[in-house]
Amino acid sequence: MIHIDILTVVPELLESPLNYSIVKRAKERGLAEINIIDIREYGKGRYRQVDDYSFGGDAGMVLMIEPIYNIISKLKGEREYDEVIYMSPDGDLLNQGTANMLSCKKNLILLCGHYKGIDHRIREHLITREISIGDYVLSGGELPAAILCDSIIRLIPGAISDETSALSDSFQDNLLAPPVYTRPSEFMGWRVPDVLLSGNPKLIQEWQESQSLERTKRLRPGLTDL
Repeated sequence: MIHIDILTVVPELLESPLNYSIVKRAKERGLAEINIIDIREYGKGRYRQVDDYSFGGDAGMVLMIEPIYNIISKLKGEREYDEVIYMSPDGDLLNQGTANMLSCKKNLILLCGHYKGIDHRIREHLITREISIGDYVLSGGELPAAILCDSIIRLIPGAISDETSALSDSFQDNLLAPPVYTRPSEFMGWRVPDVLLSGNPKLIQEWQESQSLERTKRLRPGLTDL
């Protein structure tokens, strides 16, 4: 089982993505536990302040260090964490290898940035890994955190009914997946490749491997250089 604590100032953004499909099934089966923590509950003063203006006069608000430090300190007093991850556009780009690696961990903290980001001292002293889902900026780290959770949890044995399915996904071997087809075998004159109807496992596997390599070279040539 994997335990994930997600720190956010907008917990509502995570309710839907983490309560459907494979992630929901994994939670129901006791394979994954996701705890969403509202940073505002640890805010300062009467109004639960969690953000402030940045030193230097730049525009925009910054998440303060004290509430986040207090949350992480409390959580670390309850269990030992493998990683404290900050979802950041300038972090390491999420790929299948990272998802595979994190799916083998037991306890993770995901910190969702918001506004102009977080006090940099958090990144310097509390964060162990920074992950980005792409070279663009979103309103906050909540949606990237949901994507990371999905990419991890679907790999846990038992989360997917057919556990071998995840092994044939794109990027597992630095290759794109081959084309897939289902019934009917012919529609509007468009036929399924004959090899897939042959019933010959060896020929089918060879065709799938050749298609994966061809599609990768054509669509994502950089992967074949890894």
